Amino acid sequence: MQSIKRLFDFYINSSTHVSLSIVALGWITYLSLDINVNFTVLSFLFFSTVTGYNFVKYAEIAGLHHRSLAQSLKTIQIYSVICGVGMLVTSLFMSLEVWVACGILGLVTLLYAIPFFIPRNTAALVKGNLRSVAGLKIFIIGVVWSGVTVILPVLQDGIASWDVGVIFIQRILFVLALMIPFEIRDMVFDNPALKTLPQIVGVKKAKIIGVTWLLLYCVLEFFKDEFNLDTFLSQLFIMMVTSICIYLSQKRSAATMYFSSFWVEGIPLLWLWLVLVINYLSY
Repeated sequence: MQSIKRLFDFYINSSTHVSLSIVALGWITYLSLDINVNFTVLSFLFFSTVTGYNFVKYAEIAGLHHRSLAQSLKTIQIYSVICGVGMLVTSLFMSLEVWVACGILGLVTLLYAIPFFIPRNTAALVKGNLRSVAGLKIFIIGVVWSGVTVILPVLQDGIASWDVGVIFIQRILFVLALMIPFEIRDMVFDNPALKTLPQIVGVKKAKIIGVTWLLLYCVLEFFKDEFNLDTFLSQLFIMMVTSICIYLSQKRSAATMYFSSFWVEGIPLLWLWLVLVINYLSY
C-alpha cells in the first residue's frame, strides 16, 4: 500500500498529472476546430510541461511548500531531465512560429520562477519574480496555459480563424476559474503581499468570481462561427463540474490534500474523455 501511495505521490509531484491535463486541453483544441490531431505537438506539450513545471516548482527547493519532497527530489530531477530530452527531440519537428511562441512563453516561465529586480515603489527596487508581483500570479498561469494549449497547436498547423480567438479567450477564463481552488488551498502558505484573489476579495467572493468566469465561457460559445450543440453541452457539463469543485474548495488540510492537485487538475482529462465519447457516438 505504501508503494502505491509513493507511486501516486510521484505521479502528482513530478507534474505528470498536470502535464497530461495540458495535453488534454491541447487535444480538445484540435477537436474543437475539427482538425487532425498532431501527436508530435501533444508529445512536445507533455515533455515541455513536465520540464517547465518542475523547474518552477523546485527552483527554490528550500521553500515551505516542498520541504517534504526532499527525499524524492532526485528521482523527480532525473525524470525531468529525461522529459527535457524528449522536449528537445520533439521541438525539432516544430515550426519556426512555434519556436518563437515557445521562446516568449518560456521567457515568461523563467521570469515567473527566477528572482530579478522589480520596482516596489518609485524609490526602490526589490528582488523578486513575476510570481511575487501582487495579483499577477493567476493571470500569468491563465495566459501561459492558454498559449500552450491553443496557440501552439494552431501555429504548428497554420490555422487562423475567428474561432481560434474565441477559444483562446475561453481557455483563459476556464484556467482562471480552475485556479481558484488552488488559490484558496494555498492561502495558509501564500504571503499576504501576493494579493491573490481570495486574499483580496475573500474566499466566498473569489468563488463567485470563478463561477462568473465559467458563465462567460459558456456565453462566448455563441460567438463562434461554428456552433455545435454536442460541443456546447459537453462544455456546459464540464463548467458545472468545475463550479462544484470551486464551491467545495477550502484551505489546505490533511483531508483536502489531493482535492486540488488530483481531482481539480484532472478536470481537463474528464473533459477530453467526454468529447472523445461524444465524437465516437456521433459517427
